[in-house]
Amino acid sequence: MTSVLLVDDQPLLRMALRMVLEAHDDLSVCGEAGDGAAAVELTARLTPDVVLLDIRMPVMDGIEATRRIVASGTTSRVLLLTTFDLDEYAYAGLRAGASGFLLKLVHPGELVTAIRSVASGDAVVAPSVTRRLLDTFAPHLPDPAAAENRASATKTLLAPLTEREREVLVHVAHGRTNTEIAARLYLSDATVKTHVGHILAKLGLRDRVQAVVLAYDVGLVQPKPRD
Repeated sequence: MTSVLLVDDQPLLRMALRMVLEAHDDLSVCGEAGDGAAAVELTARLTPDVVLLDIRMPVMDGIEATRRIVASGTTSRVLLLTTFDLDEYAYAGLRAGASGFLLKLVHPGELVTAIRSVASGDAVVAPSVTRRLLDTFAPHLPDPAAAENRASATKTLLAPLTEREREVLVHVAHGRTNTEIAARLYLSDATVKTHVGHILAKLGLRDRVQAVVLAYDVGLVQPKPRD
C-alpha cells in the first residue's frame, strides 16, 4: 500500500484527487493539508510514501515546503503539481529535492502511474520535459554558490565517477532515455541502468531528475542558447 499526503489550497481539488487515488486498492490518502507549513508538519508526523504538493500555496509555498521536507531526511518523496508547463517554480522545486512534477490537468491514469513510480524510487518527469525545463530556466535561476565554485566542484564532486559513468551522466543531462543512451554508447539497456544506479549512489542523489540538476549546476552541460 502506497500512502499519499494531498497538499493543495483548493478543497475541491483535494477531494477530486482523493476520489481518484482511493479508487485503487494499492493507494491510500493518509492526510490532507491546505498550505506548505501544514504539509511539512504532517509529513513529519505521518511519513507518507508520497507528498503530492501544489507549488503555489498560502503561508508557505510548495518550493520551501519541499526544501524543508527533503532536508528533514524523511523517506517521503515529493511530487509537485503545477498549473503551467515549464513553470519557472518547477525548476526551483526540482533543485529543492522534488522527485518530479505534473500538470494539474494530468490524466487520472497518468497521475496514478506517476505516484507509483515516485514511491518506487523513480522520477516522473520525462527526460525531454526535464531538458526543456532546465534549458529554459537554468540561465535565469543560477545557483550563486555553484557558479562561484563551478570549476572545482566539477572536479571534486564528480571525482568518484568512472569515465564511462561521467559519459552516461552527460547523456542523462541531455534528456536521453536509457535506450537512447545504450544505442549511442553501444551498451545494453541493463548496463546503462546499472551505470545510472552507480551514478546516483556515488553522488548521493535521489533520482534521475536530481542528476540532471547537478549536471547543470556544476557546468557539466550547458543550457541551449535561446533564439
